[in-house]
Amino acid sequence: MSNFARNLLISSLMALGLTLEQAQAAVDAGVTTAISNAGADGATIGGAVLAVIVGIAAFKYLRRAL
Repeated sequence: MSNFARNLLISSLMALGLTLEQAQAAVDAGVTTAISNAGADGATIGGAVLAVIVGIAAFKYLRRAL
């Protein structure tokens, strides 16, 4: 199989996969709320970790300067 034919086959399958409908299951409202809350908690923890990393870097920079 030539590269052109293989690339054509792969791109056709990808286009077909993008056009197919995805199944949507009915999810309880409590589950949706829990997932949203978990995302917010993850963002809060990520922000705190980033602040700690920046604080450590700033401390190292200031300590080296003195």
